[in-house]
Amino acid sequence: MKVVIFAGGFGTRIGEESVFKPKPMIEIGGKPILWHIMKYYYSFGYNDFIILGGYKQEIIKQYFEDYFLANCDITFNYIDGNVFEIHRNHCEKWNVTVLDTGLNTMTGGRLKRARDYIGNEPFLLTYGDGVSNVDLNALIKQHKETEALVTLTACQPEPRFGVLEFDGDTKIASFKEKPVCSDQWVNAGFFVCEPEVIDYIEGDTIPWESTPLQTIAKEGKLHAYKHNGFWKPMDTLKDKTTLEAIWEKGNAPWKVWN
Repeated sequence: MKVVIFAGGFGTRIGEESVFKPKPMIEIGGKPILWHIMKYYYSFGYNDFIILGGYKQEIIKQYFEDYFLANCDITFNYIDGNVFEIHRNHCEKWNVTVLDTGLNTMTGGRLKRARDYIGNEPFLLTYGDGVSNVDLNALIKQHKETEALVTLTACQPEPRFGVLEFDGDTKIASFKEKPVCSDQWVNAGFFVCEPEVIDYIEGDTIPWESTPLQTIAKEGKLHAYKHNGFWKPMDTLKDKTTLEAIWEKGNAPWKVWN
C-alpha cells in the first residue's frame, strides 16, 4: 500500500515556526514530525510515500534531496574528476514522491490531484502533523473485513478543562480534572481508503473532511477503527512542546523502531 500524507497547509496556529517552514517540517527531537510519521509507517513495512505539498513545499523537496547525502558515508573525488563514491548507505529504503498540490487547495483537492500517483489500489492516508501508536495491521484488517470505502482511526479527544458536578445551585459535589469523555470520539486520521473515494471529491475547493466523508458516511461506507492508545496532533506551539518533552524522556509511544 502507498502512504499518502497531507502536508500542504499553512499551519497558522503553531505560531512563528510555520512562517519559515511548512508545519510537517517542524522538528521534534531534531527531526521533522513528517519524518516521525514516515518512520512509523515504515516500521510496519510501508515505504512508498506520496507527500501532498503546498505551502513552502520546496522545503520538503530540499529536505529529501539532502537526506540521502546526510545519511551516507561518501567520498568526493576531485582528483580523478568530479565523482563521488558511496561507502555505506544508512538511509531507509523509502520511495518518496513530493507533489506541489497548490498553495490554497483544500485537503480533498490535494488528494484528487494525486490520483495518477495513487493508482487503482487501496492506500493509507494521514495528516502530516500527528503521531500515534495505532496498530496499522489491525486497522487494515478491520477495513478489509467491513468492506468500507474509508476506515478512519477514531480517538477520544484530550480534554482541555476540568469538569464540575453540582449539588444544588452553587455547591460542588465533585471536581474531575480533565476527564476523558467516553462517549466522544474524533477523527484522528490514519485512514485506509479505497481508490474510488477520489471520485467523491469535486475539485480544489473541497475539504476531504466535508462533502466526501459526509457522503460516504451517509452511504454507510465510512467506518471507524477505535484506538484507545496514544494520539497527539501538533496543532499549537504547546502541542509541539509537549511532544518534545515526551521524546526527550526516551519513551515516545510512536517510536516503535530501533
